[in-house]
Amino acid sequence: MSIDAASGGATGPAFRVVVAPDSFKGSLSSVAAAEAIRAGVLRAAPDAGTTIVPMADGGEGTVDAVLAAAGGDRITVTVVGPLGEPVEAAYGLLPDGRTAVIEMAAASGLPLVPAEARDPLRTTTFGTGQLIRDALGRGATRILIGLGGSATNDGGMGMAQALGVRFLDDGGNEITAHGCGGLLERIASIDASGLDRRLSSASVTVLSDVTNPLCGPSGASAVYGPQKGATPETVERLDRGLKRYAERIAAHNGQRVDDVPGAGAAGGLGAGLLAFCGAELKPGIGVIMELAGFESSIRGAALVITGEGRTDGQTAFGKVPAGIAAAARQAGVPVVCLSGGLGEGSETLHEIGITALFSIANRPMPLETAMESADALLAEAAENIVRLYRAGLMRTARDED
Repeated sequence: MSIDAASGGATGPAFRVVVAPDSFKGSLSSVAAAEAIRAGVLRAAPDAGTTIVPMADGGEGTVDAVLAAAGGDRITVTVVGPLGEPVEAAYGLLPDGRTAVIEMAAASGLPLVPAEARDPLRTTTFGTGQLIRDALGRGATRILIGLGGSATNDGGMGMAQALGVRFLDDGGNEITAHGCGGLLERIASIDASGLDRRLSSASVTVLSDVTNPLCGPSGASAVYGPQKGATPETVERLDRGLKRYAERIAAHNGQRVDDVPGAGAAGGLGAGLLAFCGAELKPGIGVIMELAGFESSIRGAALVITGEGRTDGQTAFGKVPAGIAAAARQAGVPVVCLSGGLGEGSETLHEIGITALFSIANRPMPLETAMESADALLAEAAENIVRLYRAGLMRTARDED
């Protein structure tokens, strides 16, 4: 959390705005978006106090948002990437020294795979398991894992291997290749005797707004496989593999992960974390808001400005503006949402506490132009909102006199 001392500081100016956006994917991080909004607020009200609380829901930008809000160290590790090549991946270790925040996409994300090489039969979450293992080695006992942006569909098989789980084929031979979607159908049994024992004294929380089950028409393969390069035939093979995987997990420890809402997140990594790490699945925005101390930051605020790349009816289901609106409504603070674009159903967000929604596109323009100019467009929209808001306050004050 950051308070602009030049415009009132911690002593509490008469007019204070809390700025709490998500990232604008492909354009601005949540930190950069917040700075742009603050610049616009201060153009309209140089005397205003501004409190920045960058937000995330477990997807892209989660580590940056948490570190910006709560402090801590960025840890960079060389791990196995989604195609088996080494990549540099970072996670956050918070000031308590016990809480690690990991984005699976940092090690196993779709942006790490060239478009022409995307094939969820080949991609692995092994690197994500290495990040978990590194965090345990640094003393973390609370591990938060965001599951957005995966390139994988291996059910967390690779992740589990990195943590010491052995997968055996029909002949009792260990499958030594990095776990991937194409290997799921070969699993006959599971040996978790080598699972990292430090997990037994750690809590693992999955941050995701995805409620898809592991298998079936609304499962990981059918819904998310195509965007990772899966053909219809590949989707069917992956789904069969995940069903076999779920059966082998049930035979191993009696746990049914196939129908758990959220088990299909990140190509089934949610299921693997449930089965091997004892994970708990939670909506990411609530956990991030707690870490950032959002509820305390809005006490006494006049206005909250949030935002995201695109807002539509799905925003109400666990996205950042919905979480912000719920907390602000409880505190009696109005909320304005700035978005790159407003889609179908966005008007329903008024019902959950968002006072007003605005698209930052101020004229017809190509998407590329809007994304390149997002910081300037955000600042301009924030400036106009605050000018209008303060004019209303001044008029109300005159009427009361």
